[in-house]
Amino acid sequence: MHILVTGGAGFIGSNLCRKLLSLGHSVECIDNLYTGKLDNIEDCQENDGFSFVEHDVTQPYVPNIKPDQIYNMACPASPRHYQATPIDTTLTNVLGAYHLLELARSCDATILQASTSEVYGDPDMHPQPESYTGNVNPIGIRACYDEGKRVAESLFFDFNRSYGTRIKVARIFNTYGPFMCQDDGRVISNFIIQALFGKPLTIYGDGSQTRSFCYVDDLVEGLIAFMSTDADVTGPMNFGSQYERTMLEIAELVLRETRSASELSFLGLPADDPRVRRPDTTFAETALGWRSQVSLEEGLSRTIAYFETILNEEN
Repeated sequence: MHILVTGGAGFIGSNLCRKLLSLGHSVECIDNLYTGKLDNIEDCQENDGFSFVEHDVTQPYVPNIKPDQIYNMACPASPRHYQATPIDTTLTNVLGAYHLLELARSCDATILQASTSEVYGDPDMHPQPESYTGNVNPIGIRACYDEGKRVAESLFFDFNRSYGTRIKVARIFNTYGPFMCQDDGRVISNFIIQALFGKPLTIYGDGSQTRSFCYVDDLVEGLIAFMSTDADVTGPMNFGSQYERTMLEIAELVLRETRSASELSFLGLPADDPRVRRPDTTFAETALGWRSQVSLEEGLSRTIAYFETILNEEN
């Protein structure tokens, strides 16, 4: 198949492109390079079945080849990045979804939306099933991302109901692994870089808030499996790890894996930061036979090795 991946030079997008190429598909990757990096897809560009176009999804896109599938991965996912450009973030989510849905409609392609666990906000229900409608602050500093993704989901389902567009809506929980940005402000990359440089590990709040971290290879496997399901399997479908850890536990694990003597530094909790976050993945388990497989210990070991390699190359 010919597959279009938006945001394909980003963290998850580049890992997805790599996997799709390994399965024998041709991949057209578009990215505006706001948080994506050409270095992330350097190896992909050696494949004759891969092409890259610098493009912003807030504008319509005419692909080089009619796609069979579209993965919409475009949007900065780190609070540091999306809060720096909140209006652009909202437009990327909303206009990007609209333009790509129109493209899918015109090409008769199946389209997957990379939505997020952030649609659940600071949840009152734990773990979070897809039926939970969330507890989101629509005017808070995270709303550009949270509400932008919620509107994108609405557009996807309205296109499905109005035009029969074949859609898949994936709600992605915290994900980590190779090709994360060093400076994206997310927990895993923050802790690893700080530990490798011997700097204090920054913990917001008292460290008791929890997250469930899924290794990126597991997520990519799930997204591809979801895309291959029958048209009536639209989602939304949760993707994430079933195992929950506190920020303190994550920090201690990173210190142990890196053999770092770094100390812990506690700062104030950001506004609207969720206290708990863990997916109910019953739907993915039932529909796809999917569960995250890579343990946090193994995933961290692989991710630390990646960052060590990158830092050594830079030095």
